[in-house]
Amino acid sequence: MPRQKNLSIIPTERIEKHILLIRGHKIILDSDLAELYGVPTRRLNEQVRRNLDRFPGDFMFQLTKNEMANLMSQIATSSLEWGGRRKLPNVFTEHGAIMAANVLNSKQAVMASVHVVRAFVKLREVLSTTKELAQKLKELEGRLDKNDQQIIKLINAIRQLMTPPEEPPKHPIGFRGS
Repeated sequence: MPRQKNLSIIPTERIEKHILLIRGHKIILDSDLAELYGVPTRRLNEQVRRNLDRFPGDFMFQLTKNEMANLMSQIATSSLEWGGRRKLPNVFTEHGAIMAANVLNSKQAVMASVHVVRAFVKLREVLSTTKELAQKLKELEGRLDKNDQQIIKLINAIRQLMTPPEEPPKHPIGFRGS
């Protein structure tokens, strides 16, 4: 029972750190999901393989070697050749994480899946808010550009009014010798 108490207060921020953006999807690595669900990674992947029909491509996919290399450089994971992972990792989207909890069929996995979903939802809200803010800034910038141009025109007009008109050249009076 103490394990469940600790699990019920998994900070969403801790889970958010494990959520990455790959191929335009917010995903979580199989090893991170297995840790949250309290099972070994091989057990999670074993259950996924046994229930592959529950994991279409938009729920789970396997990283390519190139994606894994980029990921390893970003999050400093161990080398594939030196005691690290032997296989390319599976990654799970929000829906895949829920389905993984269902196929594991453990209380801890079900409880943790609630927190995982909350983390995905929170990130979605943050992303939405960020997009809205970016759009509003773009609109404001457009308004400022128009206003700035109008202000510049107004300042130029005021400067023109402030400068005295050029006097026509005066011809000297008298005789000039050539």
